[in-house]
Amino acid sequence: MGNVVKPIIIAGAVVVVAVGALLVLSDSTAVSLNPPVKTVGIQTPVKVAVSNPHGVRRISAYIEQNGARYAVFEKTSPAHWFRWSHNAAPQTVVFDAGQKKAPNLKEGKAELIVEAVSNDFRASKTTAASEVDVILSAPRVTPDDLQHYINQAGMELVTFTASGAWDEAGVKVGPHTFRSFPLPGNDPNHRFSMFAYAWDLPPDLTPVVYVRNAAGTEATGRFWFKLFPKKFRERDFVLTDELMAKLVNNIDPTGTLAPGPDMLSRFLKINGEMRRKNNQQLADLRFKTEEKVLWNGAFIHYGKEEADFADVRDYMYKGKKVDRQVHLGFDLSDVIGAPVNAANDGRVVWADNLGIYGNCIVLDHGYGLQSIYGHLSRIDVKAGDMVKKGGKMGIAGSTGLAEGVHVHFGMQIDGIQINPREWWDEHWIHDRIMSKLQAGQ
Repeated sequence: MGNVVKPIIIAGAVVVVAVGALLVLSDSTAVSLNPPVKTVGIQTPVKVAVSNPHGVRRISAYIEQNGARYAVFEKTSPAHWFRWSHNAAPQTVVFDAGQKKAPNLKEGKAELIVEAVSNDFRASKTTAASEVDVILSAPRVTPDDLQHYINQAGMELVTFTASGAWDEAGVKVGPHTFRSFPLPGNDPNHRFSMFAYAWDLPPDLTPVVYVRNAAGTEATGRFWFKLFPKKFRERDFVLTDELMAKLVNNIDPTGTLAPGPDMLSRFLKINGEMRRKNNQQLADLRFKTEEKVLWNGAFIHYGKEEADFADVRDYMYKGKKVDRQVHLGFDLSDVIGAPVNAANDGRVVWADNLGIYGNCIVLDHGYGLQSIYGHLSRIDVKAGDMVKKGGKMGIAGSTGLAEGVHVHFGMQIDGIQINPREWWDEHWIHDRIMSKLQAGQ
């Protein structure tokens, strides 16, 4: 009898040890909502990242409100009771939460709960929860009934009224979105947006005003609109070894910013990658704007125009085209030592080197309108300074990607670079911009 009991005891001990080992080897599950969810509406997308070395047996999601629980998602996988491997890949699940999945949801506070069960012996449950606001009221938008004419690479202003539940409003033109601001003298629901029709957009797009709430529900409205398409100039830009060496060494004399096996590859990296990076840096300055008109009348036109806005340049080297880029501004010729003056009243939001633009100044004129001055030899202002129209800001030069002394002058609205020519015209500014801003005052 004792000989029988002994194997049973040993077997039991083995089971206990095995179970203990499995429990030790079991891992907890990492669950995160990415991005965080603060609001749900009719149909709100939710993205959840889940990770466990043993895998996940079940993922469930619920919305709890006023003591009731509503299931909005569930995904299951076959159970593995004895999983010794630790190589299950993380996974991401995407599902919709909101009234479409839970018809009894009401506007107000609720909680979004995600549960994950590990696919191992312990089958432990991990929970991630987020307090959310349920917003079910639809936003609405009513655009003005004015006639809106716009030149390609130019801009225009539209007014509109937002209503319902909304927290974001503006204008969409193809892939570009432009913010809106309260119309001066009116309540926050009466708004305006200055928007551009970018030089490289096809001529058949229809701009729309839009409003959107935090739950992701959006409404759009069309307004009367006529575009005047433009064909932009194409020119060859001939590269020589001497010119490339001058331009590359202007920007990267040590070879650290644009390394490469030869001068041509370094130039192409500056002309392409650095150009895109610098233009994105300019676009990001749109967030440094004041919600008021800082400009005063027409912008001053300085110098002789040597290059037009949106000139398409084919870069030729030894008879072959090696690159194509677009010049988004005017090159205004000047003389060595000449002052660079502000085209209008504004606040300095950039006064530093900016890659291909060399020593560069950017002025904010309010409501996302900004002017750009590149290739200076010296900068005499700093970020935060207020400057007056005609005020000296520095000295013209040939820093950055410049063959000779000139000022690169550009303008942008909400980060999209535009043809400055309209802003040199007093009548255009009055008719297309100021008359609409002053209508409600």
